[in-house]
Amino acid sequence: MVLMRDAAVFLDKDGTLIDDVPYNVDPDRIRLVSGVRTGLRRLHERGFKLVVVSNQGGVARGYFTEEALTSVEDRLRDLLRAFGVPLAGFYYCPHDPMGRLKNYSISCTCRKPRPGLFQRAARDGHCDLTRSWCIGDILDDVEAGHAAGCRSVLVDNGNETKWQLSDRRVPDYIARDIDEAADFIIDASGPGRPVRPHSFARS
Repeated sequence: MVLMRDAAVFLDKDGTLIDDVPYNVDPDRIRLVSGVRTGLRRLHERGFKLVVVSNQGGVARGYFTEEALTSVEDRLRDLLRAFGVPLAGFYYCPHDPMGRLKNYSISCTCRKPRPGLFQRAARDGHCDLTRSWCIGDILDDVEAGHAAGCRSVLVDNGNETKWQLSDRRVPDYIARDIDEAADFIIDASGPGRPVRPHSFARS
């Protein structure tokens, strides 16, 4: 078995990892989507570090505070730990140019589809981006992963409705759920199949 010790799988949170409840920060309402447990366990067993990357524009819009996201992170860690999967990192962007709180209503480099959250994780030592993957449920996730130098899998669960495609927004694979995404990632990262930087990895 090849262990991917220097690689991460970046996971979008809402709609990909957990049920999409808009602007929810109540831990009791957080539920993992189907097809998560088996897929994430196998990715972890292969050595991939699992890192959440999430836009949380509700902070900029005044719906909740940054501090409220601590309980969200704790809940996610508990849910994953229950089936033996550790979370290597939890990164979020609190900004939204359309927000109403001045300090957060800015154009930033961390709001997906920009790659800032991925780059911060790499600086923190979580991974080699060129050997890592992104799994998300909309094409902004795909674009962010590619912009960071990762390969990207789209979970086609109906949450992407616009399908505005460009080179960076074309997924490397489309999966029904995280379990199927994990199958593809493990197979594509196996012996004799080195992970190379995406052809349009960096701007």
